Amino acid sequence: MSIRSNAILEVDALERRFDVSAPWLNRMIERKPRRTLRAVDGVDFVIQRGQTLALVGESGCGKSTIAKLVTGLHPPSGGNIRFHGDRDRLQMIFQDPFASLNPRWRVGRIIAEPLRTLRPDTPMDQVSARVDELLRIVGLVATDGSKFPHEFSGGQRQRISIARALAGDPEFLVCDEPTSALDVSVQAQVLNLMKKLQKDMGLTYLFISHDLSVVRHMADVIAVMYLGRIVEIQPTADLFSNPLHPYTRLLLETIPDLEVPNRDRNPMGGEVPSPVSPPSGCSFHPRCPLAFERCKHERPQRRADVHNRRVACFAAGQS
Repeated sequence: MSIRSNAILEVDALERRFDVSAPWLNRMIERKPRRTLRAVDGVDFVIQRGQTLALVGESGCGKSTIAKLVTGLHPPSGGNIRFHGDRDRLQMIFQDPFASLNPRWRVGRIIAEPLRTLRPDTPMDQVSARVDELLRIVGLVATDGSKFPHEFSGGQRQRISIARALAGDPEFLVCDEPTSALDVSVQAQVLNLMKKLQKDMGLTYLFISHDLSVVRHMADVIAVMYLGRIVEIQPTADLFSNPLHPYTRLLLETIPDLEVPNRDRNPMGGEVPSPVSPPSGCSFHPRCPLAFERCKHERPQRRADVHNRRVACFAAGQS
C-alpha cells in the first residue's frame, strides 16, 4: 500500500492473534492442541486527515481490537500500522464513561493528567486555565473541575472523557463506541459535540460502532467488519444507497425506518461463528442468503468494482 498524500493513518495486512489454549497440563491430559483466536485477520484501510472512518459490525468482530492496535495498547501479530503524525497527538475515547474515569480523582486532575504527562514543564496556572477552557469547550463549567466523576451523569462523564482526550492537543482520536452506553437522546448530544469539535479543531476520527444509524451521521467512509476481516468499504452515502456485501445489507435491515415501519425484512439467520474455528472459504457463507458452492471453499479478497467500491464477495452485485 503506497503512502497517500493526505493520509494520517495507513493500516496494511494487520493481524492480531490471541492464544486461547487450555493450560498445558489440561492439553496433555486431554490430548488437545493449542488454540488461536484470530481477532484481526488481514485488515487494511487508509484514513485521510480531517476524515472520519467508521468500523462497524457485530460484537466480537474485532473492531475494538483494531482500536487497541492503532493506539498501541496491543502489539500487532502481523502487518503494519503507519501513523503520519506525532504519536503524542493520538488519543482515545473509551466506551464506558463509568469505568474509564478514576473515581478517586477530581475531574480537574483527570483532565490535566495528559497535559502534565506530555508537557511536564507547563506552569500550574496554565494547566488550570487549560482545564477550565476544556470543560467549557465540552459543555460543562469550570467549577465542575472540583467534583468527582460519580457526581455526573453518563453523558457528562463522556464529555469529561472527551475533554481529557483534548488536553493532549490531539490531531487523531480513536473513538471506541463512545456513545453505546448512553441513552439515545444523550447520544445525539455527544455526537453533535464531536462533529463540532472535528470541524473547529480539524480532528480526524477512527470511529468504532456496532450501530449503522449512529455512524451514518458521523462517518465519511464506513468499513464493515465480519469475523476479523473488512468485507466492504464505501463512502457513507454510497453504502446506504447501494450496499454491496450481503452482510452489509442484512445489517441495514436492522435499522428502524420511521417512514416505512412495517416494511418486509429479511432477518439475519444463524449465530456468528467462533473466530477460533471459523468456517472454510468465506466466513459469512453459513449465514449468507446468496452463498453458493465456491463460497464454501474459497475466501474472497476485497476488490474494487468499476465504481471503485471495495467488497469481498463472489456474489457482489447480485440481488
